[in-house]
Amino acid sequence: MEPEGEACDIQRNDCGAPLFGGRIAGKIVRSLYDHPYSGIEEELSASGISKGNARALWKALYRNESSSLHSQELPPALLRWMEERCAASIVRAACIESADGLARKFLLRLRDGREVECVTMTFAGRFTACLSTQAGCAMGCVFCATGQMGFGRHLTAGEIVEQVLHCHRDLRERGLPGLRNLVLMGMGEPLHNYDAVMEALAIVTDRRGLNIGPSHVTISTVGVIPGILRMAEERRPYHLAVSLHGANEADRAALVPANRRWPLAALIDACRSYQAQTGRKIFFEWTLIHDVNDSDAVASELAALFTGLRAHVNLIPLNPTHGYDATASSAARSFQGILRERGIPSTIRQRRGIDVGAGCGQLAGEPTIRSRPLTSLFPTG
Repeated sequence: MEPEGEACDIQRNDCGAPLFGGRIAGKIVRSLYDHPYSGIEEELSASGISKGNARALWKALYRNESSSLHSQELPPALLRWMEERCAASIVRAACIESADGLARKFLLRLRDGREVECVTMTFAGRFTACLSTQAGCAMGCVFCATGQMGFGRHLTAGEIVEQVLHCHRDLRERGLPGLRNLVLMGMGEPLHNYDAVMEALAIVTDRRGLNIGPSHVTISTVGVIPGILRMAEERRPYHLAVSLHGANEADRAALVPANRRWPLAALIDACRSYQAQTGRKIFFEWTLIHDVNDSDAVASELAALFTGLRAHVNLIPLNPTHGYDATASSAARSFQGILRERGIPSTIRQRRGIDVGAGCGQLAGEPTIRSRPLTSLFPTG
């Protein structure tokens, strides 16, 4: 949905910067967070401003802890230029924290009124953000709250970047270290929104900005084969996690409808090709569902799939959602033991934020977070 209004009719946040859209001389402007460093230089040059200002602008966007433009020392001409453009796409958020304090879930409202969620999680002193890449999801995994809601739209690169900034600034405001790890495992299928995802990751891993190391980024996919092969061809430096959940075609198709488009056999072949080209280990995600895919026989069948592959399996007990009537398996240790016997390393995922709907497969704008007051993501000051 494009922003409405005449030239320079731009809605503004508390800092005086545009919220999410507008037109300058009839042209719709993008969020500044949509641009990589080179794109900022091009935008400045096109406006008759020295691209030498790009470094100051980049620092204002990514290095300063405050998101208020007026609190930062910027040349007046650059500040005016920024104020004429889209500083942000995310307008407001609500926050809810798990009872143990190890997870925080944020409800973020986008420029067209759609809402997405992202989560920060604490693990032994390090902090990880789980990001969304779409509003809704087209993959339809039956046990996933996002899959149950259907597809809304792709997020822009800037909307993905702003989630990272919001999580990072929230940590810093609480006197905690910033983000160390990013996992693209929130709402949506990252490889269905490939270009925007890769643009966003290029921005947040840029050493001049947030400088999150590529080795600390994991992209999760339900098995979008073209995206996996493209990641290999382009030598993307991020970890790949592939959601399986079924060890044969029929079982997987019952849980993951996308298996009909990208069958399990073809997916495993694509993973072999990816590994041959990149040399990188692949993580495989397995949601353990009681009496569905948690037996010793299924574990043995799964292990056989990985013959010749350097694989690591993340075992995730099912998290509850309103749209799927099943329970979490209690057989994680037994399942893990079978994999170990077959030489397949695995980890039982530490659970975070289940009580507030912040766990794997639970993100969808739950009522528990909607009931909390909305606050500005871009405070004054």
